[in-house]
Amino acid sequence: MPEPIDFYFDFSSPYAYLASRQIGTLAERWGRAVAWRPMMLGVAFAATGGRPLVEIPLKGDYMKVDLVRTARLAGIPFRLPRRFPLATLAAARAYYWLEETSPTQAVPFAEAAFGAFFAEDRDISDRAVIADLLESAGGDAAAGLAAIATPEVKERLRAATEEAVARGVFGSPFFFVDGEPFWGFDRLPQIELRLAEIGA
Repeated sequence: MPEPIDFYFDFSSPYAYLASRQIGTLAERWGRAVAWRPMMLGVAFAATGGRPLVEIPLKGDYMKVDLVRTARLAGIPFRLPRRFPLATLAAARAYYWLEETSPTQAVPFAEAAFGAFFAEDRDISDRAVIADLLESAGGDAAAGLAAIATPEVKERLRAATEEAVARGVFGSPFFFVDGEPFWGFDRLPQIELRLAEIGA
């Protein structure tokens, strides 16, 4: 079996949200799975000296315009949340807890969390919202909320983030296809071309 496409992202990344709506279908066309890997982008920024685009003069204003038209072109529902960016530790930890305990529910949860934040303007740093998203994915909300406060789940996210930075991940979304890196939603056509070149 071919290696899965590694998909690194922060739940606070709007371009990762857009990518989340297309990477699965793209991968399926080439007989690939997708390994979803939430991380904390702030750690990568600390390693590179980067900052969220919204905090950078001129670039932040441009991004807000670009996101709307990029989502429209892709046919993906989008609205910039009123609170943006925000801490997404709870969502990332919940994902890894589900991946460990109920793997088939992890990706549906991630998709629901992205949609809640970037299509419905819901605060995914709120425990009540996380509980609702866990339930919508078929998970046990009470168990999940308890789990994301445990040292074990916190360590899982920390290790995943450190692994991402060690691999060279500096932005979100970030992909690896058979070890080759691709950064950004606009690189999905390049990923498809690469998959065509290597024949799946």
